[in-house]
Amino acid sequence: MRRQLFAALALGLALPASSALADTLALTLDEVQTITFPRIVGTVNVGNPAIADITMIDARRAFIQGKAYGTTNIIALGKDGEPVSNTQVSVFSRQGSTVTLQRGTQRTTYNCTAARCEVAPQPGDGKDAFETASGQFNSHQEAARRAAGAESNSE
Repeated sequence: MRRQLFAALALGLALPASSALADTLALTLDEVQTITFPRIVGTVNVGNPAIADITMIDARRAFIQGKAYGTTNIIALGKDGEPVSNTQVSVFSRQGSTVTLQRGTQRTTYNCTAARCEVAPQPGDGKDAFETASGQFNSHQEAARRAAGAESNSE
C-alpha cells in the first residue's frame, strides 16, 4: 500500500486537487529560486508583493524572489481558470553566514565567509551603518551604469 501511495504521488494522482496543489517554499532575502508548475499557467498572483515577487520564465516555470521578511502565498491558475498551484512562501534571513553586531541600541549586520565579513544592511540595522553601506552600494552601481553606458556608446 505504501509503495502504491508513493508511486501515485510521484505521478500526481493520489491526492484530491486541493491538497495536491498546496506547496511550501523557503526563500532567502534578496535571492531568487525557480519554481516549476505541474501544468501550464495562465494567471499568477502574489498575496503580498512586498514580501515576494514572481517573474514568469515560460508557461510552466518562474523565478521567485524574496523581497522582505515574512510569509505570503502565490496562486497560479491555468488558462481555464482552474487552480494549478497555491504555494506558501516564507522569506528568511541568510542563516549560517550572517553575524549581527549589537552596540547598545545600534545593530549592524555582516555577511561572512571563512576569510572575512562585509557589512550587509538589513531592515532593523542602525541608521548610520545602513546609510553608509547603502551609499557605497549606490556609488558602485552608478559607476557600473556609467561604464556600461560608455561601452554601449563605443560599439
